[in-house]
Amino acid sequence: MDDRNGWGRDRPVPAGSPHQPPESFVEQANVTDEAIDEKFEENWPECWERAAGSLSWDEPFDTVLEDGDAPLYRWFAGGKLNASFNCVDRHLEADRKTHAAIRWEGKHGERETYTYRDLYVAVNELAAALRELDVEEDDVVTIYLPMIPELPIAMLACARIGAPHNVVFAGLSADALAARMDAADSEFLITCDGYYRRGDAFNQKGKADNARLSLEADVRTVVVDHLGADLPHVLGDDEYDYHDLREEFAGRTVDPVPRDAEDMLFLMYTSGTTGEPKGVVHTTGGYLAHVAWTSHAVLDVKPEDTYWCAADIGWITGHSYIVYGPLALGTTTVMYEGTPDYPDRDRLWEIVDRNAVDVFYTAPTAIRAFMKWGEQYPASHDLSSLRLLGTVGEPISPRPWNWYRERVGGGCPVVDTWWQTETGAMMLSTLPGIDEMKPGAAGPALPGIEARVVDETGADVAAGEAGYLTITRPWPGMARTLYDGDDRYRAEYWEPFSDPETGDWRYFSGDTASIDEDGYVTVLGRVDDVITVSGRRLSTMEIESAITDVAGVAESAVVGRSSDREGTEIYAYVSTEGGFEPTDDIRDAIVDSVGGAIGPVATPHEIVFTPELPKTRSGKIMRRLLEDIVNGEELEDTSALRNPEIVGEIQTGREE
Repeated sequence: MDDRNGWGRDRPVPAGSPHQPPESFVEQANVTDEAIDEKFEENWPECWERAAGSLSWDEPFDTVLEDGDAPLYRWFAGGKLNASFNCVDRHLEADRKTHAAIRWEGKHGERETYTYRDLYVAVNELAAALRELDVEEDDVVTIYLPMIPELPIAMLACARIGAPHNVVFAGLSADALAARMDAADSEFLITCDGYYRRGDAFNQKGKADNARLSLEADVRTVVVDHLGADLPHVLGDDEYDYHDLREEFAGRTVDPVPRDAEDMLFLMYTSGTTGEPKGVVHTTGGYLAHVAWTSHAVLDVKPEDTYWCAADIGWITGHSYIVYGPLALGTTTVMYEGTPDYPDRDRLWEIVDRNAVDVFYTAPTAIRAFMKWGEQYPASHDLSSLRLLGTVGEPISPRPWNWYRERVGGGCPVVDTWWQTETGAMMLSTLPGIDEMKPGAAGPALPGIEARVVDETGADVAAGEAGYLTITRPWPGMARTLYDGDDRYRAEYWEPFSDPETGDWRYFSGDTASIDEDGYVTVLGRVDDVITVSGRRLSTMEIESAITDVAGVAESAVVGRSSDREGTEIYAYVSTEGGFEPTDDIRDAIVDSVGGAIGPVATPHEIVFTPELPKTRSGKIMRRLLEDIVNGEELEDTSALRNPEIVGEIQTGREE
């Protein structure tokens, strides 16, 4: 393809070499003030008024940050606003009725465009219908939908009437849905008949029905007819057709409910180190301000842009950077229901080309797949509209970073962002109009954020040394608590590195990292037993529990194998009970058990049978050794093992 904007796609750069933002990008960037870090630091926490100022408030807040019982802080206390109004109504007032809000691309080439006026109508009609179904303010509504426009419409309808939403990734099982509904005390569900998977119609309603049967409470359910005649379905008691409800309440409007800045906007369940999912609570004011500010400052999103975050709304990235962040800014956000390689491996680039996408945000796992498939696929389309690229979900090494920048972006800036479900929004990244980019390093803490890499004692590590990544003061998008209690919230995130006697507290991210002399952080990986697959955090305990549910399985250990080409793959080491030989039947049963309990995303890439698992003398499984083996790393000291001979056997089997 041709050279773009003077950025030059034919000049490869050695991995790890730093890059300055191109002048052509800086000239149009949203944030170019090189003193912004100092200004935020000098005026902290009032500096966050800048983020709050990007929103419309029904009542102004009294204070930016209200001190409380750490870490239970209150942001923008006294203020009232509505997230649905901020993402929809106010853009109509700005005379952007006909501007595209959502462009949806279906798996089989279907396309729909919702203008902001269309979105306003759809959100209001569904909000009126939910009210009629007795959804009241603070009732939790669970949403179990694939990547179709009805998903953000449902989220915004809930926000409009002050009902927190609890989105469950559509690929999770009936058991996982039921567990999350039960934990959230949710008696309302929005789902669909089904969606296409591997070319076949997959029955989503069947999973939802099974989940409802296992719940004690009666559940009122709205069903979207997505597949029509391809997957006929019947509505039972307390089930309502989405389109019939829209027709019944056609033209109806609902005044957006003013919500306190600290009122819950949504719940999101994420894997916990104990295997029990955690309901992370995000509130209306701080969260919305943070995602709007970072969409503006880091992703450089402008109202006239066409912006595409190629994530799933069932996870936090989709919440923050498909729905709330871009829609709060009044831009066009792209949604895609399918996979990157269907019907061919140029599918994403076809969408970028046809929609003239300006900003593209995806996961390193996808980028490594793009590399494996070959540069001929992006090269076959005109990608010259791309102004900025982003990565999210896991660390990215220099080689795919540089490939992404050159072969997809034609030399445009790349922002490598680090954040989590619990942080709500971006925490580490370069500002693309200001900062030098270092491939492999996420970047410094964003303005107003303070990050430190520390050792076991809480002392800062030397530059280049590995340590624990911590955040040392509050930020607006921070989770307020966990739905099942403040005590667990404190214990998991704050107590490991906080000192209540001195009032010195730190958020423990659960990640290891290093930091260089310039303050650029390189994230190294998790310190707990959680595996990130395609940007989705999966508890090893949940996966192992599903494996050991299989008859004949004695115990298991699950680890991740990293690959620049394939991303993180799940490897399961399994020992069978006495009298049971490893067989294909057991292997198939394991796949079925994991898929049924958690979902296909958790299915092991490889199942390795072994007579024993490496254990310490106290009986603890040494997963780190297994992880070193599958990744071909040098083994750590095995002297603490009670059965060191098993390591050699596993290594030999791996080599064979």
